Amino acid sequence: MASDHKSADLPNTVRVLSSLSEIGREAWDACANPGWTGSKPLESKPQEIPYNPFLSHDYLWSLEESGSAVAKAGWYARHLVLETPGCAPLAVVPAYLKTHSQGEYVFDHGWADAYQRAGGDYYPKLQISIPFTPVTGRRMLIADRTRQKQIETLLAAAIQQVTVQYEASSAHLTFLTENEWNALSDHQFLRRTDQQFHWQNNGYGSYEEFLAALSSSKRKALRKERRKALENDIEIVWLTGSDLTERHWDIFFDFYIDTGNRKWGSPYLTRRFFSLIGERMADRILLIMAKRHGRYIAGALNFIGSDTIYGRNWGCLEDHPFLHFELCYHQAIDWAIANGYQTVEAGAQGAHKLARGYIPTTTYSAHWIPNSGFRSAVENYLEQERLHVKLEQQALTSHTPFRKTD
Repeated sequence: MASDHKSADLPNTVRVLSSLSEIGREAWDACANPGWTGSKPLESKPQEIPYNPFLSHDYLWSLEESGSAVAKAGWYARHLVLETPGCAPLAVVPAYLKTHSQGEYVFDHGWADAYQRAGGDYYPKLQISIPFTPVTGRRMLIADRTRQKQIETLLAAAIQQVTVQYEASSAHLTFLTENEWNALSDHQFLRRTDQQFHWQNNGYGSYEEFLAALSSSKRKALRKERRKALENDIEIVWLTGSDLTERHWDIFFDFYIDTGNRKWGSPYLTRRFFSLIGERMADRILLIMAKRHGRYIAGALNFIGSDTIYGRNWGCLEDHPFLHFELCYHQAIDWAIANGYQTVEAGAQGAHKLARGYIPTTTYSAHWIPNSGFRSAVENYLEQERLHVKLEQQALTSHTPFRKTD
């Protein structure tokens, strides 16, 4: 593993941070969510970019401080700060040296195996992403958008230099925006696509109005599914802001650990993480809980942006038909409609979301590989993969539950 010194031969306008504690919350957030202070809009500055809770200092520092995304877990923070000496940062980049490929949701295990069979060391690699969070958002967090193209060029060069400096095999920006994806292609980054399923609010005034946009058979199926999910005296509770307590986090963590152990074998997030986000981000959290006979039995954790609600973690202690769909998908739609939100992002993968009104949406990643032979092989693979993703998305889009119109 590369050493922990903060900077070496980088230009004097770029710093590499080994912890988010080395930059103030206000300075980071001015780049991550310009036009916002904390999670509140600045009256003196227009909000050109929607608020993204996962880019915030509060969220990223909670991952580090809680021991969830730290060196011991294979996440070595190497955040980039582009700045003019004596002035506020121009841009920041959340970056980590990684010794494995877990917790990323853009899968490169096959790349790692091929590189190592050829005699190379795939790890460490430079991962530019939000740990354990498959949510699209900016990865080059630029405060001054009037100089965006110039700063993107500086950041692309800095990412490449850091990759070489730390003897990493490659650099990976995952779940970045389409605009960043296109911009980085001008700087020798390879382009990759995948898909998720997102729900879009087309001005619905209620869940019934949303159902009215579906075919008759789909409406009937979803009404039946929702009725069955709430059988056995199950009730649903929405918790946010000051309603959230340590007791709720204790209960939800039990859900998270039980489900995580059964599905993944080793859950990523520590109990401390949930306390920290509860302290720092309660107004940006929606915890949807299911109760039965006065006892909480299941829950879904969501984060709230300025126009999007993001479903992140789910867990349960009792199995009931369709309860997972109710808490993670239908209730999120209910909340979005009730609060005038445009989009529900319900996490990675899951074609089963299609029948519930979540439509295929392209996700993007960009990859820089300095080894020319390996780069060429990956480039050929990605060309075929992008075509496959496009064709699959077209096929899935033709099978959405919405009524067909002429």
